[in-house]
Amino acid sequence: MPFDLDPAVAHLIALGAGPAQPEDFREGDHRRLRAILDDGLAQMRSLPGNPEVLSRSFTAPAPDGHPVRMTWYSIGDVPPGSAVVHFHGGARVAGSVDLYGPLISTYVAWTGVPMLSVDYRLAPEGGAESAALDGMTAVAWLHENAERLGVARDRIAVMGDSAGGGVAASVAIAARDAGIRLARQILIYPMLDDRVPPPDPHLAASPTLFSYAYSRTAWQAVLSSLELGSEPTHLAAAGRNTRFADLAPAFIEVGEMDIFRDENVGYAQRLWAAGVSTELHVHPGMPHAYDVLLLGDDAYQSGKVRAIRSL
Repeated sequence: MPFDLDPAVAHLIALGAGPAQPEDFREGDHRRLRAILDDGLAQMRSLPGNPEVLSRSFTAPAPDGHPVRMTWYSIGDVPPGSAVVHFHGGARVAGSVDLYGPLISTYVAWTGVPMLSVDYRLAPEGGAESAALDGMTAVAWLHENAERLGVARDRIAVMGDSAGGGVAASVAIAARDAGIRLARQILIYPMLDDRVPPPDPHLAASPTLFSYAYSRTAWQAVLSSLELGSEPTHLAAAGRNTRFADLAPAFIEVGEMDIFRDENVGYAQRLWAAGVSTELHVHPGMPHAYDVLLLGDDAYQSGKVRAIRSL
């Protein structure tokens, strides 16, 4: 039996939801991919507002001096406690804190947990490891400023979707290596591995919202700063990690019809093999970014909301 795209998602895609799949896209053209993905992400501006959620902007210098821009989203009367460092999607070549603002505001309104949204450097302008280094800068900054923001240092998680999920996974590895203990890594259909597999015929024939050609183009841009023949590290692609012991507990979810499905399941298995508690959800009939398309459906939000609230 072939995979069947969920009817509600299929209807939304037919209406134009999500990034386009234009005929003029040519594999390897990261600028065109950036425009396509930013246009799709801009659809989040239509989300209902959350006036109770306030935002403040901060900057912190990365190790190379680059100013990392961050936005802190919070509800004023929520008591001190946990917090999430969030990384936006966009295939590492697109997306921004500003485009993701409506979604982050929604998460904060749902959970009451404040979030620090990180404007990490995009590829190819930033180096292969810049996103993870910017992410670690944000984690370290939040640790240093935890008291004045009302955050318990042992209740900080990292989170991201798609490319942001991959960045979050790399940051979780870097935090472990730096002796910073995270409460959780919340990885939503994360983009983890630069070794893009041959197209699965069951998925390639369906509207997955993020194609193999998009993935190859994105990774080419991310790794373009590496010397010819050099292997990416786990800071460039979390899927390259070989040491999983002592990583933060993980929550991973992905759609059955997402091209990242197998690498996400494999990553969960490697975490389990290292003794890392990991909760994995694979949603039948769902493509990439299904949760944003179905933002009003509690069935596809309850897992991540619970993961955030339980920090």
